[in-house]
Amino acid sequence: MSQAVIDIHRILKLLPHRYPFLLVDRVIELDPGKTIKALKNVTMNEPFFQGHFPDFPVMPGVLIIEALAQTAALLTFSEEHDPEDVYYFAGIDGARFKRIVLPGDQLIMHATFERGKAGIYKFQVKATVQDELAAEASITCAVRKKSA
Repeated sequence: MSQAVIDIHRILKLLPHRYPFLLVDRVIELDPGKTIKALKNVTMNEPFFQGHFPDFPVMPGVLIIEALAQTAALLTFSEEHDPEDVYYFAGIDGARFKRIVLPGDQLIMHATFERGKAGIYKFQVKATVQDELAAEASITCAVRKKSA
């Protein structure tokens, strides 16, 4: 596996997401077309912590899954792609949440490419905190043109 780091500046070029919805801070490992490992530093100033939950802030599971989908998109877009392409979340299977994610945690996200055909891609994804499984799922994503 090659060690390739994609910093926030490149992530901003590859993904359309912006604050507060960009949920990947850095790619720390990449084997193009096969696997990716990225991180999200979870901080207390995340806007979702104001309401989830004020007395015991927990990162919402749906946002963990979204962070994993963004990681999978970076794996898809790590090689050349048309800037008119947009990555859409198309499906999720077998999602399991095993550990809560708290402010101060570093969420490590892994995505492994399974298959792709006609702009539809399938990945196995998992998120860990301190090598402890936080969430896992099988996700399907679709790449379409912005104008479509």
